Amino acid sequence: MKSAKPVSVVRNHAMRFGAEVFDGGTRFKLWAPLHEQISLKLKGKRKNLAMEAIGDGWHRLEAEGVTAGTLYKYVLPDATEIPDPASRYQPEDVNGFSQVVDGRAFRWTDVEWVGRPWEETIIYELHVGTFSEAGTFRGVIGKLDHLVRLGITAIQLMPIADFYGSFNWGYDGVAWYAPESSYGTPDDLKSLIDAAHGRGLMVFLDVVYNHLGAHGNYLPAIAPIFNKNHTSPWGDAINYDGAGASVVREFVIENALYWVNEFNFDGLRFDAVHAIQDDSTTHILEILAARIRSARPAHYTHLILENAENQESWLKRNSSLIPVHYTAQWNDDVHHLLHSAATGENTGYYADFDHLEERSDKLGRALAEGFAYQGEMKPHEGMHRGEPSVGLPGTSFVVYMQDHDQVGNRIKGDRITEIANADAVRALASVYLLSPQIPMVFMGEEWATKRHFPYFADVPPDMRDVVLKGRQEELKGTPEHDDPAKPAVEETVDPTLRSTFESARLDWSALGLREHAEWLQFYRNLIDVRRMEIIPRLAGLEGFSSGYEVIGPKAVAVSWSLAGGATLRLYANLASDTQHDVPQIRGRRIWLHGYSEEASLGPWTVLWTVELAS
Repeated sequence: MKSAKPVSVVRNHAMRFGAEVFDGGTRFKLWAPLHEQISLKLKGKRKNLAMEAIGDGWHRLEAEGVTAGTLYKYVLPDATEIPDPASRYQPEDVNGFSQVVDGRAFRWTDVEWVGRPWEETIIYELHVGTFSEAGTFRGVIGKLDHLVRLGITAIQLMPIADFYGSFNWGYDGVAWYAPESSYGTPDDLKSLIDAAHGRGLMVFLDVVYNHLGAHGNYLPAIAPIFNKNHTSPWGDAINYDGAGASVVREFVIENALYWVNEFNFDGLRFDAVHAIQDDSTTHILEILAARIRSARPAHYTHLILENAENQESWLKRNSSLIPVHYTAQWNDDVHHLLHSAATGENTGYYADFDHLEERSDKLGRALAEGFAYQGEMKPHEGMHRGEPSVGLPGTSFVVYMQDHDQVGNRIKGDRITEIANADAVRALASVYLLSPQIPMVFMGEEWATKRHFPYFADVPPDMRDVVLKGRQEELKGTPEHDDPAKPAVEETVDPTLRSTFESARLDWSALGLREHAEWLQFYRNLIDVRRMEIIPRLAGLEGFSSGYEVIGPKAVAVSWSLAGGATLRLYANLASDTQHDVPQIRGRRIWLHGYSEEASLGPWTVLWTVELAS
């Protein structure tokens, strides 16, 4: 008789750091090489417990009778009390007591879930605090069916590592192992992932290993977390190659393994890896990819980069077309080119992507090959940027029309539907959602929400003026500031106000309005075409399989060789008032936005065809 399949499973990542529950008690372990003695404080207990120094900066204590739910802190020799840097939960925020969590307590129902192949991926980026009315992990669960109906196959959570205060984009996290307490408990997060898997949705997590937030970071008080020989945009760089770096590296690697092993995330998105400074013989990014992949050989695990350096080397495939290190990279080049075409903005992000009348070759190249600049000089930056990427398959890139950065790093956080006409936006969506590159929708985009997504960050009261002025200074290079018709930078939305955070919460009631319902149907139709015509032909996609031709100012023809000998063709005219003749249109039409007459494309017209092998 065949044994019955289990209805639930336990997942627990045994960590080298922090508090680990065992039968009868809890083991506490802290790396604090700057101190010879550390004590453990249990909330509600008068007497602190001395930890044993076990060498190489490690301190350990096995506390019998200490169970899940216990609140604790570490006490330094000068009586300073600090939360656990590897805390699994901070119910009292980042400065408060840490809580012992038993990772074995949650029962997962996604017993047979192994993820989905990368070519099936359609990403939906969301911010947990503003995505739903509740602003919590469980609030996201209530919206999963909407995403399934839309055709999404993966949600990507903006960073959730616990940060100071009650609202933040997430990129100022300081408790890397603790899900943000205002979003819910660790089990609430697991419930979200379990529910998503039950609906066939993958879940990715955005992680930040290039810096720590300024408020609530206690690591410098106990360990050499920073290396002053390097700098980052946020100050001293994380110590990946100096004295003590081996344990710092392990702290980061363990964090990534914790998320994928215990929380069963299907992938990670690594923020701004170009800001990670590592001169060791083996870069931390190489070790991270190898350790994560070896930990889950039977699971589809997708690793995504944000990398302003556009380095092809991190995206290489082996002879079986399997990623050696990372699966894909966010493709800012395509975004910048599409945005500039639709809005006419040509400063800030877009300074090297304007004048498409003269640079249509960049648009064709970015769509066909990935990077628009592949080692050439970028005039605005005054430096050479990028590596040749023609040898990479299109699925090595994540493409989008909006993301948290490109929307949020505007003076008001306004979305593209407010700064470009509807025909232009629909043309851009028609390009990126059917591209062989992997598409990503930013939350609310699918119904053209009118809610802005400005930058927001809760900070201590004495820091608010400094943060606002810093934000104004940062935004001086934005297109709005350079355009006299746009608001002055002094009108920047104050990121420290709770009202700013609340203003970004999605307006789900708007889906009942005809305008937004029509946008939603448009996106559903596009994703249906992708599901039927594009995804089945992406498996085994190779590099050196694309080509492009400039057919006029802001107009290109691009082709890709796909599985089964099929050729996918794009004919796009992103001019607002000019009709362009195109080469012979070949193949079966699968999508048309705008109008096409014989061999001519009207303004804002996007035509996709598929030509099968004869």
